[in-house]
Amino acid sequence: MSSGDWQLQALCRGNHAHLFFPPSTFERKDDRERREARAKAICNVCPVLKECAEYALTIREPFGIWGGMTEADRKELFAASAAS
Repeated sequence: MSSGDWQLQALCRGNHAHLFFPPSTFERKDDRERREARAKAICNVCPVLKECAEYALTIREPFGIWGGMTEADRKELFAASAAS
């Protein structure tokens, strides 16, 4: 698959942006956790989960859920790799 082609196969394409990115207004913690769980459930069955995760980590994507990882998940990975 050439670079970027994986995005055409991603299950998050279309009307799911509201799950993968936080709203522009305040979001309560329990609402955020539910939204993130729903997005991660889509990621878990996505055929391009690995490519998406690699992309997000490579470009150090600061926003949204990518490859089954939240912003906090990615920050944790970056911090752990920096500490090693």
